[in-house]
Amino acid sequence: MNILLMGLPGAGKGTQSEHIVKDYPVIHIATGDIFREAIKNETPLGLKAKSYTDHGNLVPDDVTNAIVRERLEKDDVKTNGFMLDGYPRTSVQAQALDQNLAELNTQIDAVIYIDVDPEVLKDRLSGRIICRNCGATYHRIYNPPKVDGVCDNCGSTDFYQREDDKPEKVAHRINLQMESIRPILDYYEERGLLHKINGQQDIEDVYRDVRDILATIK
Repeated sequence: MNILLMGLPGAGKGTQSEHIVKDYPVIHIATGDIFREAIKNETPLGLKAKSYTDHGNLVPDDVTNAIVRERLEKDDVKTNGFMLDGYPRTSVQAQALDQNLAELNTQIDAVIYIDVDPEVLKDRLSGRIICRNCGATYHRIYNPPKVDGVCDNCGSTDFYQREDDKPEKVAHRINLQMESIRPILDYYEERGLLHKINGQQDIEDVYRDVRDILATIK
């Protein structure tokens, strides 16, 4: 089983991916993780990626595609299949992924997109607060501390909000992501692989819909 899990920031990909790997043997491949691993292990591709990230530049598509392919060639993926999270991010990457999978004699079985209204996402992301003392994360609306203003873990009353979680930054980030994700969704929809799920349901209802899609994969 080979799937892509997609969604805008705050749509719930992380939560759903945790459910999926508990119930299915599929290998979760998050591009951020494989980049960090390649850089840490100082592989040739990792060193090439590091030469860009060290200067604050985006890693070019050809390097990104090669690092993903390197991971897809591993035996655990060949045996169990994969769930790609965070890739592809462009239509060029999507086409490169198809080519790499064809050369590896496999293919994508389904693309699952967790669909949430951008305004809802802005509320979700801009409500996140963090305990400065222990790092525990809360949400003002969806997951507040049990006692208002007091951390459940350490009792601290010192909370802060990450700069990129402030409303104006969140709105900008979501708008950029929407523009970049649309052509990728169109690409997979034209190939009959795209499945959209209502991400504004309860978490368990979202996962029920995910399972229904996975049940169709042979």
